[in-house]
Amino acid sequence: MTTIPAGRRPGSIPRGLSTTAPIIFSYGFRPFFLSSALWAAAAMLLWMASLAGLIDVAVSYGTLHWHAHEMLFGYASAVLAGFLLTAVPNWTGRLPVSGWPLVFLFLVWVSGRLALLLSDLIGTMAAILADSAFLPLLLVICVREVVAGRKWKDLKVITGLIALSTANILYHLAVAGGQHPSIGIKLALSAYTAMILIVGGRIIPSFTRNWINKTGRTDFPAAYDRFDTAAILCGVAALAAWIVLDDGKLVAGAAGLAAAMQAIRLARWRGWTTTAEMLVTILHIAYLFVPLGFLAIGLAAVNLFDQTSVIHVLSVGTVTTMMLAVMTRASRGHTGRVLTASRTTVACYAAIVLCALLRPSAGLFPEFTSLIYSLSGAAWLAAFGLFVLEYGPMLTRVRRRVVEG
Repeated sequence: MTTIPAGRRPGSIPRGLSTTAPIIFSYGFRPFFLSSALWAAAAMLLWMASLAGLIDVAVSYGTLHWHAHEMLFGYASAVLAGFLLTAVPNWTGRLPVSGWPLVFLFLVWVSGRLALLLSDLIGTMAAILADSAFLPLLLVICVREVVAGRKWKDLKVITGLIALSTANILYHLAVAGGQHPSIGIKLALSAYTAMILIVGGRIIPSFTRNWINKTGRTDFPAAYDRFDTAAILCGVAALAAWIVLDDGKLVAGAAGLAAAMQAIRLARWRGWTTTAEMLVTILHIAYLFVPLGFLAIGLAAVNLFDQTSVIHVLSVGTVTTMMLAVMTRASRGHTGRVLTASRTTVACYAAIVLCALLRPSAGLFPEFTSLIYSLSGAAWLAAFGLFVLEYGPMLTRVRRRVVEG
């Protein structure tokens, strides 16, 4: 935690600003958002190079397993860390983790990335042990803060982090045992999706209402009510059925109902009224992939869609699009920038949505698989490259004192 030097009043230090470490370690979103974007691009470049036969990547671990892991638990866990280390202090009213404790947590994440990448040199088990430390450590930090702040209702978000930590361990155990890590993949995607159901239901209507109110209108999104609770519970039940049963009519029915309820829930937030500000609209577009993801699960359960495409609808569409939406907004808001999407930011959004639409289509058009891989990979690189280009300078500089506009 941030410490307050003797002789200085608590309010005299800017909230979350470390005075003993570089500015990038003053708040969790700074190092983790920037590094997650850099690693998302680097890991994709390595994957594409391996597909082209140019290099070998993590052969002992399995290059395909490495790729899937770094998408689900590599870059994505860093985004989650940046979000939670920034959001939890807002929920609890406590000072954020910053300075050298944050440096240590960041280095644990970095060591996991390097260990898996160098698993051919250090051994698979050593790489697995190094990677498995980060999520449990993040979990302990978040639980400590929520409990200390007595924000018991926020423990449901922590439950998602527990599931994600478990999924990472199950993924590694399956790979080490020569099995396909399907349970780990589905549990991880379900954990991310469940957190989006919960947190998205909190921030999307709130940010939408704030923006609509700023324009002087009163056509606000629906307030949280019992329907939202039912939609979340229905979604979690469908995800559980997908993990446990994999396919069949029960999974198809549960996923179909969840898709319908999430579509209605999204419509209640009136996203079409926000198209003048893409920083708000992208949140609605990202959430649109939630019902699409449930629809994909339902279709795959009755053999009308392939499971690999389901995974990419959820991982690229639901998870990554929402993550970039949150990263751009949080980076602007917490560095004192104007809360509006620039042309570069809009191009970043367009690239990731294009990737989310392209990549799952490989299963529908197998004759164009190579082309789809190339185009979707290029779109992914463009999205994260644009993020680094615009937001890298923001994340490494002192916060502006006055928000513009």
